[in-house]
Amino acid sequence: MKILALELSSDVRSVAVLDANTGAAASARETGGKSAHTLGLVEQVLREAGFEREAVECVAIGIGPGSYTGIRLGISFAQGWSIALPVKILGISSVECMVLMAAQKGREGLVDFAVDAQRGEFYLASYALLKGEYREVEPLHLASLEELKQRHAAGRLVLGPEVADIIPGTQAVYPNAVTLAQLAAGRTDFITGEELKPIYLRQTDFVKAPPLRVIG
Repeated sequence: MKILALELSSDVRSVAVLDANTGAAASARETGGKSAHTLGLVEQVLREAGFEREAVECVAIGIGPGSYTGIRLGISFAQGWSIALPVKILGISSVECMVLMAAQKGREGLVDFAVDAQRGEFYLASYALLKGEYREVEPLHLASLEELKQRHAAGRLVLGPEVADIIPGTQAVYPNAVTLAQLAAGRTDFITGEELKPIYLRQTDFVKAPPLRVIG
């Protein structure tokens, strides 16, 4: 299966293509990129891999948590692609992407993965890593900055995008599209474009606009 993966949930946006049959991959990334640049990355990696657009069989999107704008861009891209060409679609947690990256680098032990949720909060999940494998210990939830600082002070390893800018001594890890494509290669839980949704743990609040005033 030939997979096109977009991981746009952080300030380091990346795009990759992977031939799951051969393991051959091509990737490109940008920092603080705009939507037009991201589309350019897609064309770049397809060209480097020698894939025509019609060859793509699966589009995998990192659905966060993270940058809501970037995630929505990825979802819109997948939805538009699926309208133009028949493809399978996957939405994959960007946290799981970081977990696999850490496992592949040989990290071991209990690791906290944190993503800035704004408002002084973080999306936080904990995993046990051992010999390239991992299991979830604490599911994704919202946690305060103070809780994260306490975990770091207690000696817990904390990884995540831009987390080092907020808590000195922690380590920044950005989810990437190559790892996302690798996760996609082992998945079969395909969905439709309409079913793609960001991972967003907060209650969405809508404020109804007041009725129009009649001036006369």
